[in-house]
Amino acid sequence: AAASCALLGPAAGAFAFRKAGVARRRPGPRGQGRQRWRSDGRALQKLPVHMGLVVTEEEPSYADMASLVVWCMAVGISYVSVYDHNGIFKRNNSRLMDEILKQQQELLGLDCSKYTVEFANQDKADQVLNCQSTLKVLSPEDGKADIVKAAENFCQLVAQQQRTYTDLDVNVLDNLLSSTNGFPDPDLVLKFGPVDSTLGFLPWHIRLTEIISLPSHLNISYEDFFSALRHYAACEQRWGK
Repeated sequence: AAASCALLGPAAGAFAFRKAGVARRRPGPRGQGRQRWRSDGRALQKLPVHMGLVVTEEEPSYADMASLVVWCMAVGISYVSVYDHNGIFKRNNSRLMDEILKQQQELLGLDCSKYTVEFANQDKADQVLNCQSTLKVLSPEDGKADIVKAAENFCQLVAQQQRTYTDLDVNVLDNLLSSTNGFPDPDLVLKFGPVDSTLGFLPWHIRLTEIISLPSHLNISYEDFFSALRHYAACEQRWGK
């Protein structure tokens, strides 16, 4: 967690983002926007497979988060995680999904019948959007608490002689974690807000994640979003070397 926080500070200086409260520029006709976004995604040297959207602000905006999710879909990002440290989005995930549907119809004009949206720690998935992306809405209970639960489950397996303590390694713990079951580790996290911390977002999974800090998610524009993607595509990841 300390290493993750250390990555946040310098990243914000690489961009010239607009101040919160400035009205964002709306896209042109749906077809034009869709073609542009798909073209933008293909033009990047690399695209994150899993994008984390982390809000540290006290009053999250459903409309602005929905726009970010739809832009992720449009450029071709396969997995998206939405997180706020108060768990507001997760408690109100139906409201968030309604806004995502509205934004998708507005911005992309796609048939809303085939896209699989999966919420963390829920058994059922709702078929709602037509896109090759999967969304998870997370809260702090999917971070440290999930690691504690995984450790307890492993100890039970050892007590039942189904495992030995020497079996514990990175892959075993990954398999025991429920919060990102079926999801790869995030390649990129966009952290929104003035707090220089990810505030509990998947501490086990972001050890190799590129983290970019943005001033706010309020009234964020597509240009701001794509600037962050360009920065990620251009960065050299040394994996701790």
